[in-house]
Amino acid sequence: MIRAKDILPDDGCAGTLVGRIWMDGDAPGPRPVAVRDDGLFDLSALAPTLSDLFEMPDPAAQVAATPGVRLGSLEDALSATFDGRPALLAPCDLQAIKAAGVTFAHSLLERVIEERAGGDARAAAALRADLAEALGDEIANVAPGSPAAARLKATLIAKGLWSQYLEVGIGPDAEIFTKAQPMSAVGAGAQVGLHPTSQWNNPEPEVVLACSSAGAVVGAALGNDVNLRDIEGRSALLLSKAKDNNASCAIGPFVRLFDRTFSLDDVRAAELQLTVTGQDGYVLRGSSSMRRISRDPLELVRQTCGPEHQYPDGFMLFLGTLFAPTEDRDTPGGGFTHKEGDRVVIRAAKLGALSNVVTTSDRAPPWRFGARALMRSLARRGLL
Repeated sequence: MIRAKDILPDDGCAGTLVGRIWMDGDAPGPRPVAVRDDGLFDLSALAPTLSDLFEMPDPAAQVAATPGVRLGSLEDALSATFDGRPALLAPCDLQAIKAAGVTFAHSLLERVIEERAGGDARAAAALRADLAEALGDEIANVAPGSPAAARLKATLIAKGLWSQYLEVGIGPDAEIFTKAQPMSAVGAGAQVGLHPTSQWNNPEPEVVLACSSAGAVVGAALGNDVNLRDIEGRSALLLSKAKDNNASCAIGPFVRLFDRTFSLDDVRAAELQLTVTGQDGYVLRGSSSMRRISRDPLELVRQTCGPEHQYPDGFMLFLGTLFAPTEDRDTPGGGFTHKEGDRVVIRAAKLGALSNVVTTSDRAPPWRFGARALMRSLARRGLL
């Protein structure tokens, strides 16, 4: 079992932390909560959903001015369960869950390798050195959408090295896709699911922005954009099968709202640390530095939401990852892939730690509580 001290930011509850917990009783359902030194405090009287909270002017100030009713301790929430899931839920509800892909040069190369290998991990090992030599330095130093990027594109086409991943990696248009359905993300302590047919996959440690319907960024959390490299590598048209499966999206442990202790500049400077610990004693360590992202977070927000694309309930936006593991886990040339029971911990100093255990999407607890169930729960509590 994970403990409160294991998932809180380095400065504890000094910032404005909000989340969601499940409560049983006469009207079972999720409650938005403020996470404070002395416990979890119900914010329902202020905002029945986190979507509502994130629409308010200066959400952090609103939370600070709301005492709320104490519902228990963070330790209580981490030890409680419902329907096979931890009571600490993902810190979002009605928001669309979007993701930006191919936003780091290193992981861009890995996407090109997946494509050319057709999802075959062994073929990828042979391609890696050749493509890194041909593409690495130029791509790492070019600004997406710039005249230099256009010239590089022409050069790569002439060399027969162009790819749909390079198009979104250095072209003017970012890859923005739907990662998961509203209400479907799992939180800290939950199982994360891999499609049972996948044989080549990995975690993707990312920062996730919490955004209002107007596209205002109000805070950030950690996320695991579980990646099925073999399925997406076979065809980019299989992206939905590779990305949107039961329990395949983890967000948490909390959203840290922007206030005097935390800002978008902290997001830009975030250093994410990843540890995967297998039941077989295997340990993988990695990192992802937001300082090396190719597109600024606000540019990704602008390409997600605007005059041509609205999200009336707000949205959560995964920003992509630098991390793409290449080391062999079992056999030479086989690369890394998950095994059931792996524990994945993603940590950043100001966002805390998101900890999940890997299973397959058919074995993870099924997702049953959606938007209709939430509306019924809120109505029973007199909040609609």
